[in-house]
Amino acid sequence: MQGYNKGFLYFICAVSAMGGLLFGYDWVVIGGAKPFYELYFSISDSPLMQGIAMTTALIGCLLGAMVAGAAADKYGRKPLLMLSAVLFTVSAIATGLFNNFTLFNIARFVGGIGIGVASALAPMYIAEVSPAEIRGRMVSLNQMTIVLGILCAQIVNMLLAKDTTIADNQEWNIGWGWRWMFWAETIPAALFLIMSFFIPESPVYKQLKAPLELCSLATEGTQESSKFNDFKQEAGLGELFQHKYGKVLLLGLVVAVFQQWCGTNVIFNYAQEIFVGAGFDVDGMFINIVITGIANVVFTFVALYTIEKWGRRTLILIGAGGLGLIYLTLGACYFMGMTGMLMVALVVAAISVYAMTLGPVTWTLLAEIFPNRIRGIAMATCTFALWVGCCTLTFSFPPMNAALGSSGTFWIYSGICICAFIFLFRNCPETKGKSLEALEKELVK
Repeated sequence: MQGYNKGFLYFICAVSAMGGLLFGYDWVVIGGAKPFYELYFSISDSPLMQGIAMTTALIGCLLGAMVAGAAADKYGRKPLLMLSAVLFTVSAIATGLFNNFTLFNIARFVGGIGIGVASALAPMYIAEVSPAEIRGRMVSLNQMTIVLGILCAQIVNMLLAKDTTIADNQEWNIGWGWRWMFWAETIPAALFLIMSFFIPESPVYKQLKAPLELCSLATEGTQESSKFNDFKQEAGLGELFQHKYGKVLLLGLVVAVFQQWCGTNVIFNYAQEIFVGAGFDVDGMFINIVITGIANVVFTFVALYTIEKWGRRTLILIGAGGLGLIYLTLGACYFMGMTGMLMVALVVAAISVYAMTLGPVTWTLLAEIFPNRIRGIAMATCTFALWVGCCTLTFSFPPMNAALGSSGTFWIYSGICICAFIFLFRNCPETKGKSLEALEKELVK
C-alpha cells in the first residue's frame, strides 16, 4: 500500500491498541486493591472467596474471547471494539461502587468480557488496516499498550495506597483506596469509547461483506445468486477445522498457548514467591518487581524496531531458545541454593527476552497467518486457547513449586521452551513484509 495517510493510520491503530492498555491495567490493578477489598468484604480468612475474586475477570476473558470472532464476522470489528470500551467503562465504575461481594464479582466478570473481546480483536483490526511493510510494528503497539497499562496500574496502586501503620490511612485504604484504584480505569476506558467513534471499519471486513450484499440483491436461482452462494454463511468452527486449515490452525494454537506456558508470566503473578525464594526480604522484593516492570517496558520498545528488521520467525525462535537456556540456568541456580543479584539478573533477562520476542510477536503472528474469511473465528479460537493457557499456568505454579521446588519448576518451563523451539523451527514461516493475501496463498494449500 503506497501513499497511505500515516498520521491517520497511527491514530486508528493507537485507538484500537487502547484495548491492550485497559487489559494490562485491569490485569494488575486488582493485585494492589486485593489486601484492602478483602478486609472490606471480610474474606481475608477465606481462600475460596479470595480465589473467586481473583478469577471472575479471567472467566469473563474466556467468554469474551470465545464469542468475539463470530460476533466480529457478523457485526464488524469496530462495533465490537466499541462494545469492549463500554464494558471496560461500566466495569471500572461498578467494581468500585458496589458494597456487595457478589455484585463486585459480577462487575469484574463484565470487565473480563471486555478484556477477552479486546484481546482478540485489537491485534486483528490493526493487522487488517496496516500496510504489510509496517504491519508488525503496528500490531506490536498492542503489546506495548499492555505493558504500559501494567505500569500505569502499578503507579496508581502505589499512589493511592497509604502507609498501613497509621490507623487513619488504613481506614482510607479499606474504605476508599481500593475503590479509586478501579475508578481510575474509567478515564482511559471512557477515552477509548469516545475515540472509537472516529475509527473506520476494517477494510477486510468490508471486503468480505461486499459479496453478501450483492448476494442479497440477486434473485434466487439466478447466475448471480449462484455465484455468491459461497458467501451466504459466516465462517464458523466447522469451517475452521477443515483439513486445509489444519496446519495453520495448529501453528496458531501452539503459538498462543506457548506465549503463556513459556513461564514468564509466573514471574509477574508470583513475584513474591520467586524473589523470596532467591533470598530477598520484602523491601528487596518490591524493588526487584519494579526492575522487572521497567525491563518489560524497555524491551517492548525494542521489539517495535526489531520486529520489522529481524522478522517474526527469527524473534520467536530467539524467544523460545533464549528462555529455554535462561530457565535451565535459573533452575540450576535454585538447585544449588544461590541467591542475590545473579538471580535478579536471570529473571530480568527472562523478562527482557520475552518482552522483545514472544510478547509482541505472538499477537502479530496470530493476526497475520489466517485467511481473511476465517480470521475472526480463528483469532477468537486462538485467543481463547491463550486464556486457557493463562488459567492453567496460573493455577499450576503453586502446586508445581511446592512439589518440585523452584529448580524443578523452571526446568519444566525450560523443557517446554526447548520443545516449542523445535516445533517452531520446523513450522513457523516468516511473514514479514508480505500482504495478508499473499500469506493466505502461501500458508493455505
